[in-house]
Amino acid sequence: MSSLYSISFKGEVADGFEVGDVKAKFAKSFEKDDDVIARLFSGKEVLLARDIDPQRAIKAAEKLRAIGALVEVVDQDGMAVDASVSTGFDETPSNDPNADVDADAETGINETVNHAADAAVNDESSGEEPSDAPVEEALTEDAPINDTPAVDELADSAPTDAGDDFFGDAGDAPGDNADEAAGAQDLTATAKVRHLASITDKRSVAVVPATDKRRTRWRYRFDSFMAKGGGSIFKALTVAFLAAFLLIGLLRGALVMFAPEMAVQHENIGFWGNLYITFLEITDPGNMAQDIYSGVGYKVFAVLAGIAGIVMLSALIAFITTALDQKIYELKRGRSKVIEQDHTLILGWNEQRIVEILRELILANESEKDACVVVLADKDKEEMDDVLRLRIKDCKTTRIVTRSGDVSTLTNLDMVSLEACRSVIILAACDDTDSDDLKSSSDAKAIQTVLATMGNEIENDDFNVVVEIFNPTHREIVRSSFPEHVITVNTSDILAKLLVQTSRSVGLSVVYNEILSFDGCEMYFYDAEWGDATFDDIAFRFPDGVPIGIRNGDGDILMNPPRDQGLEPNDEILIIADDDSTIELVNERVAEPSAYSLPGIRQEQRVERELMLGWSFKSPSIIREFADYIIEGSCIHILLKAPTEDQCAEIKSLDAELDGISVEVLQKDCLNIDDLLSIKPFEYDNIIILAGNDANESHVDAARVDSENIVALLLLRRIFSQYPQDSENTKLITEVLDSQNDALVAKAGVQDVIISNRLVSMIMAQIAESRDIEKVYDDIFQEDGSEIYLKPARLYYEAFPCTLKFADLMASARERNEICIGVKIKSLELDKSANNGVTLIPEKNTVYELQADDCLVVLAEDEL
Repeated sequence: MSSLYSISFKGEVADGFEVGDVKAKFAKSFEKDDDVIARLFSGKEVLLARDIDPQRAIKAAEKLRAIGALVEVVDQDGMAVDASVSTGFDETPSNDPNADVDADAETGINETVNHAADAAVNDESSGEEPSDAPVEEALTEDAPINDTPAVDELADSAPTDAGDDFFGDAGDAPGDNADEAAGAQDLTATAKVRHLASITDKRSVAVVPATDKRRTRWRYRFDSFMAKGGGSIFKALTVAFLAAFLLIGLLRGALVMFAPEMAVQHENIGFWGNLYITFLEITDPGNMAQDIYSGVGYKVFAVLAGIAGIVMLSALIAFITTALDQKIYELKRGRSKVIEQDHTLILGWNEQRIVEILRELILANESEKDACVVVLADKDKEEMDDVLRLRIKDCKTTRIVTRSGDVSTLTNLDMVSLEACRSVIILAACDDTDSDDLKSSSDAKAIQTVLATMGNEIENDDFNVVVEIFNPTHREIVRSSFPEHVITVNTSDILAKLLVQTSRSVGLSVVYNEILSFDGCEMYFYDAEWGDATFDDIAFRFPDGVPIGIRNGDGDILMNPPRDQGLEPNDEILIIADDDSTIELVNERVAEPSAYSLPGIRQEQRVERELMLGWSFKSPSIIREFADYIIEGSCIHILLKAPTEDQCAEIKSLDAELDGISVEVLQKDCLNIDDLLSIKPFEYDNIIILAGNDANESHVDAARVDSENIVALLLLRRIFSQYPQDSENTKLITEVLDSQNDALVAKAGVQDVIISNRLVSMIMAQIAESRDIEKVYDDIFQEDGSEIYLKPARLYYEAFPCTLKFADLMASARERNEICIGVKIKSLELDKSANNGVTLIPEKNTVYELQADDCLVVLAEDEL
């Protein structure tokens, strides 16, 4: 016979546990027995169970210790037993058929234990010593508790969670040892059995009648059928209609067979005729009038048919209304399949970017009869449609289709017919003025979208993917991974170069706005039979357009080639023209230029002073770009109201990096006219007002930034008006984020305005239409190679005013190894309606009367 164990509760809790928490868990287990709980936690040792199975004892002790009760397990010799010692107890559920507990036995145990506990509590409240008699009586029934199958099975089935059952496996009742017998111990054992019985009560399941089960099952099947949508509802209505029609029709037909004399109006039409009348009465209750003189039976069936018809018609109307509402809702969600071919696909949403890109694509598609642009963004379709409808008034021949969904999901890309598109534009999820964290998140999403896009099979082998990525490392990885189709746009470098170049040539922003846009002149590649012609020979053989470069058979582009550069059969020329349909190479020159001798002078380089108001992510690029143009001894000042430590450190690093050029911070408020006057802004050569971002802001408010820039601009214009002679040579350029503020800046008397979002959007749209144009931008936007300048006419002619044809200007520029693409009239530079005096690629016989301060728009190696 194996040794039996006993469990004692020390009346205390283990270290690290709160007494209140442990008492609460005991109370939860014993429910209402608060007196028993109080006696258990009296600080005295309480025997919980004596001489029970070792497996049950150890398991019960483990549960009690788990909730903080300090218990001890001892064997029959009084030696303490470690509860962690394995007893070989198998915790897998038992399949013993005796596990089904007899409900009557459970009820009897519960009642007996309740009686014993109540008696013990009454004894205590009367001031007498607790009597063991009730407990002994409860525990010495014919079948001892520990040997009762009901109790054993309750213990085995009790939950193992310590907070639910502490004695589920303790099992045996105390014996008759007089040394350890006490009322509290017996009450504890009683409470154990009461708890086990209550668990069984809670776990009892009501028996559901078979009829209710079948009814529930059929209801579930009907609900599942109806949940499938409109088709299921229509089928249900059809079945209900047929059932009503057949039931009423057959009953009416039977009435005809047995009581034909009641069919006063239809006595000769027989069974099938009455069946047809039933159909008419169901579909149109007004047909019940046909039975107005018939017998009662026919009238009853007519009324039933009419009621059924009204119900069916109402249900049908409700179904149609619901189906239409559901269809409209689905269309509003923007989840339907797009069936388009050769369309432009825009992935992502940036309100400023997308509006400008769509405007450019609308202009580019004017020559097409039915063009389409599809926008997929993780944004509500109705909201997108509202914005586009408000910002874009005329779509001309272009249809704009919007869809809502995650842009990096293959299912959504299939929804917008990615495989059939012509080009893809992936927008950044934030602005280039936002925080580094937002830009990093945007890059991650953009890269994920590129991978999803390139994971599809595109029907068009020449499709382009244009994506805006901020991080240069990420940009290079994406470009090198998909060199044939993916083009990454470097927003920071493009804007920095545009700002610096524009600040050095008044009116250059007008030139770029026209060249980069589909509105006005554009750059095209053109192929023809060149013969033995040189680049200079063909310059005057285009009625519309001016050649500015050559692309050879390997795809390399040479901007502003030498005058005697020959043309190979596989070469294409890069030409600026109004439209590709107007480009034509003729056999003879369209204009003969006159010969003029050059003055032989060049612009001299001198020490310059540059001023930047504000700081943004592109400021370091702007400073480095300035360093490529200015000479040693020049300085660049950055005006900041409250420079941060990081900004000061970066500026100091740039100062050390650029030899011979001073880079300094001026701690002033650009919105305070006294601070501006203190730095004498009219003594600077160029002033750039940047759309800066606050170091504490993660997202830049475009409206606030533009407003501050306009205020600073007005203050500077006021200062310049007070010092007109000193500020005569100071060039002022302003960066604006929102294109809607362009008119406000123009009213301030500034013609050079860089609208960041518009320029970047123009470039992305141009590259999407022609990927080879990216190489052209790389060339003209950097200091090395040829760039666009506005140079004064005095560099080309000596006597003024002079009357010249545009062909004469072209010839004079070629004498300086430059290409003239337009002219700027100084007297019109503030006239917005005259394009600020700038005219690009006029007809070659157009005559101009130039003054010394008028300018030629040229493609040249330098600004001298």
